[in-house]
Amino acid sequence: MPERRPFVRLPTDVYPVNYGLCLKPDLIDFTFEGKLEAIVKVNLATNQIVMNCADIDIITASFVPEGGEGEEINATGFNYQNEDEKVTLSFPSALQKGSGTLKIDFVGELNDKMKGFYRSKYATPAGEIRYAAVTQFEATDARRAFPCWDEPAIKATFDISLIVPKDRVALSNMNVIDRKPHPEDDSLLEVKFATTPIMSTYLVAFVIGEYDFVEGQSSDGVTVRVYTPTGKAEQGKFALEVAVKTLPFYNDYFNVPYPLPKIDLIAIADFAAGAMENWGLVTYRETALLIDPKNSCSSSRQWVALVVGHELAHQWFGNLVTMEWWTHLWLNEGFASWIEYLCVDHCFPDYDIWTQFVSADYTRALDLDALDNSHPIEVNVGHPSEVDEIFDAISYSKGASVIRMLHNYIGDEDFRKGMHSYLLKFQHKNAATEDLWDCLEQASGKPIALVMSTWTKQMGFPIIVVDQEQQGDDRILKISQKKFCASGPHNGEDCPNWMVPISICTGEDPGCTKLKVLLDSPETTITINNVSPDQWVKINPGTVGFYRIQYSSGMLESLLPGIRDLTLLPVDRLGLQNDLFSLSRAGMISTVEVLKLMEAFVNEPNYTVWSDLSCNLGVLSSLLSHTDFHEEIQEFIRDLFTPIGLKLGWECKQGEGEPPGAGGHLDALLRGLVLGKLGKAGHKPTLEEARRRFKDHVEGKQILSADLRSPVYLTVLKHGDSATLDTMLKLHKQADMQEEKNRIERVLGAISAPDLIQKVLTFALSEDVRPQDTVSVIGGVAGSSKHGRKAAWKFVKDNWEELHNRYQGGFLISRLIKLSVDGFAIDKMAAEVKSFFESHHAPAAERTVQQCCENILLNAAWLKRDADDIHQYLLKRKTPPV
Repeated sequence: MPERRPFVRLPTDVYPVNYGLCLKPDLIDFTFEGKLEAIVKVNLATNQIVMNCADIDIITASFVPEGGEGEEINATGFNYQNEDEKVTLSFPSALQKGSGTLKIDFVGELNDKMKGFYRSKYATPAGEIRYAAVTQFEATDARRAFPCWDEPAIKATFDISLIVPKDRVALSNMNVIDRKPHPEDDSLLEVKFATTPIMSTYLVAFVIGEYDFVEGQSSDGVTVRVYTPTGKAEQGKFALEVAVKTLPFYNDYFNVPYPLPKIDLIAIADFAAGAMENWGLVTYRETALLIDPKNSCSSSRQWVALVVGHELAHQWFGNLVTMEWWTHLWLNEGFASWIEYLCVDHCFPDYDIWTQFVSADYTRALDLDALDNSHPIEVNVGHPSEVDEIFDAISYSKGASVIRMLHNYIGDEDFRKGMHSYLLKFQHKNAATEDLWDCLEQASGKPIALVMSTWTKQMGFPIIVVDQEQQGDDRILKISQKKFCASGPHNGEDCPNWMVPISICTGEDPGCTKLKVLLDSPETTITINNVSPDQWVKINPGTVGFYRIQYSSGMLESLLPGIRDLTLLPVDRLGLQNDLFSLSRAGMISTVEVLKLMEAFVNEPNYTVWSDLSCNLGVLSSLLSHTDFHEEIQEFIRDLFTPIGLKLGWECKQGEGEPPGAGGHLDALLRGLVLGKLGKAGHKPTLEEARRRFKDHVEGKQILSADLRSPVYLTVLKHGDSATLDTMLKLHKQADMQEEKNRIERVLGAISAPDLIQKVLTFALSEDVRPQDTVSVIGGVAGSSKHGRKAAWKFVKDNWEELHNRYQGGFLISRLIKLSVDGFAIDKMAAEVKSFFESHHAPAAERTVQQCCENILLNAAWLKRDADDIHQYLLKRKTPPV
């Protein structure tokens, strides 16, 4: 890699107090004109001002000292440091200490890179292609819309005006206070917004386009609007309901009122992330906001509820109190990723959402954090390209998991008390991780900073090794910790230690914690009184502690019946299986042990437990696609999923469906999961039924319910031909909802024939797929077969210029790389991937590339180690005992 100049934050000799900003976008030529009048304070006399600025041309700049006694001083030079995204304005004489106004006239481009001030393509109901002008500034792209001090700690107020065509909607963070015709052109309107509170640049937003909206009022008097594409206002109702319930929930939880008069949630056609929490104007991908009562599936509803909960939490945690620098980004994202579940649990108790957290966030974070190429939660970042890279599963999912552990360790009451004092103390200011620890420490009297720094400042997590012996009526536990590595336990000299909150429960009352200890040394012995010899003992009930567990074989044996007879909680059945699976990948136990355990889940009723099991079987199936007994693992999957498939059937039972009865939501998710798994694995009756229903659907005889579409599409494509693919692409073209388009895009890769795989890859880069969705089409190809994996990687290499240009710097490039190469399992592929990225630099994905190479080597080692044993076991299952 070429060495970068050391990164330097902006000088503080001049800083902004208020930005007066007027922008005039041109939606035809994709340019914009801007006028900035910023009230600034000069702390130290200086003849230059350094600001952030990227892809902007400054036309004139001047400084007017306050009070009118000084003359206006015109800047004589603009020195752009493009690499650092800075501009230095030079003045002929020193600007004296005190206040003044900095005036800058500039022009910029409405780019197509989904960052800064950019254009987003949409079609009118009549089918005409038009463009909206929208923004995405986090982390460091406000500087692409106007010259500014683009660092989170340099807060100011904003007075924004937009000059727009009079038939367009214009929105910003605040409410509109004035609209008047533009003096020079009566087809334009000048829209003026109220002054914002003091805030960071990355949270400023504006949108100019054509939208409908639905409106509501929260019980605490905030006007909430959900803006949708024209003609689709109906699809904003679900998100509106969630938002109207959520605002008062947070208001009450934080005990601090929402500070703005309104909040808008808006669906943007071309959008790189899931959503962005701009203060008072939250932007979303269409699929993260729009729900159609007939055509949206249950998982989409749940996703919308979570994303709305996440972004609204940021209005307090992030917007009102902001991280001092990007090193503390995890606090923003980890916290919002945790509390979104609390909020959804409040709005939709029947989602069993906390169990889903374990599968969606907790286990995902454990997997990534076991790699040598993981990173600590708190990362020192400098250059903008390094900031992009930390928007990953460590910041979000590990962040959320350690906050969940912390909340459990402190207790809800003290946790809320600490949060409240943190928000009051730092409102409209900036804070660092330590500031939150201080407030929680004061509220709880526990050594929060000491405990938590072991989880945020060092990467990885421990594996807790447990053994037991019975002494009379007491159970003695020997517990030790060492760092868990994906390649096996860490056996080095300098093994890190964690402060581990450990809870223990027994078979007498699996839902109740019998004992809590803080493990602050490498090992310890714990005595539990009054446990009869026939009772099992389990560590980490609720699967809250962020660690893996290795039980002695006797302890494990005693826990297994709790899986069959369901006396263990769902989340603990899931955790036990997931721990063993990761131990097998790390070579600490044989994969055959895990296959035996999986067979014990035959009575399992819980959706999330099945979902996690299914995920791990998918990993195994993908690994074994490199062998000649891939069909045997398909048979194993069919055998495991057939009983639950028969029980659920194709139709939702009485009590499911609209409106979802208790369990309706989860049954719908489980049915989709199981049918998809059976169909993909080639279960004959499922395949035949899927084909029949698909035919009826396409012919319009009987439209598939939204929850059945993914599994049916997947099944018919996996076992389909070119006619199937053509039909699927036709459905894609006809689909009016982005959700349906995405649903199809994600499964197209399941097609098997090499020439059709090529056709799908070409389609991924076509005009028919929105730029943010190309990645999931290519990923679908890579994830579905051995041939697909090779073809997708070749396609990425062949089209690297275009792909990199499209997603440069964003996290989409990391996701693309991960999806394309993570599944390889041959040592030489790791070398090939490494050398490709040595000659094709992707700075924002540097760590991802290292993680992928590590994963490929781990897969190869796993295969070498266990393939024969797995093969033998799968064969032995089939032969009847003599």
